[in-house]
Amino acid sequence: MRDADEVKVSISSEADVVTAREAGRQMASEIGLNGSLPTLIATAISEVSRNIIQYAGKGEIILRPLHQSLKTGIMIIARDKGPGIADVEQAMKDGYTTGRGLGLGLPGTRRLMDEFEIVSKKGKGTTVTMKKWM
Repeated sequence: MRDADEVKVSISSEADVVTAREAGRQMASEIGLNGSLPTLIATAISEVSRNIIQYAGKGEIILRPLHQSLKTGIMIIARDKGPGIADVEQAMKDGYTTGRGLGLGLPGTRRLMDEFEIVSKKGKGTTVTMKKWM
């Protein structure tokens, strides 16, 4: 779904992860983020989208181009109404996992992006907001 510059992708399956990745890659290219940046953005979108599926079942990815004074970038918002993260600080540590993964998803994603914020309320869901600048 496209609203002016914003793109929203509902996430509930692996096919939706692919759609969100491609939308992020396309937007990054359209606003001039090139080289490895579209791939970094697609990787970050994959990680947070898969977390949505694994822990909340469904949610959404929102993509917005950013233009602030002389800077251009992209904002990615991953939002769900799942169980929330009991301990965000613990979840952001390398190697910590409540699933079967390596525990590199959220901390690895934070390293890929220039700005990273996570807000989670138990029983209310989680919102991850990330920005990548050119």
